[in-house]
Amino acid sequence: MFMLKDYSSLMDQLLQEEKDLQFTTFTNQMAFEIGCRIVNKAASEDKSILVEIQRNGQTLFHAAMEGKTLNNAQWVKRKSRVVNQFGRSSYYMSLLLKSKKTTMLEWGNLDPNEYSAVGGSFPISIQGVGVVGTVTVSGLPQEEDHGLVVSVLKEFVKVPYANTV
Repeated sequence: MFMLKDYSSLMDQLLQEEKDLQFTTFTNQMAFEIGCRIVNKAASEDKSILVEIQRNGQTLFHAAMEGKTLNNAQWVKRKSRVVNQFGRSSYYMSLLLKSKKTTMLEWGNLDPNEYSAVGGSFPISIQGVGVVGTVTVSGLPQEEDHGLVVSVLKEFVKVPYANTV
């Protein structure tokens, strides 16, 4: 069980990821390459996921591996709405709500059928601009969904990391 101190340390690490994993530009080709890398990494680990990448509301990449259903697609929409609403990863928002012992409905007056603070959606941020989209994975435990996205983004932007979430 996480203690408040544990949440704080992990939340700081998540905020650092968001700061470090920013782009100077984000093209359709980049979305395709990132999406393919996520799918390939999941396949190499014998994991089945659904991944979606959006920029400014437009879906640039979508892939559903064997066994993924409409339910996973709905999770992707709910997670990405959280990122678009708050400008933070859905995993960060999950921990923030847990640390405050509250829910999305109580804290943000947001319908849990539309917004889900569960790890797996990460903001696409452009330096000097802000959040312009999301990279979202569904199909694994929330920490693994988040970790899969971040591990590929780290490779793509070539950010060296000593430790990962």
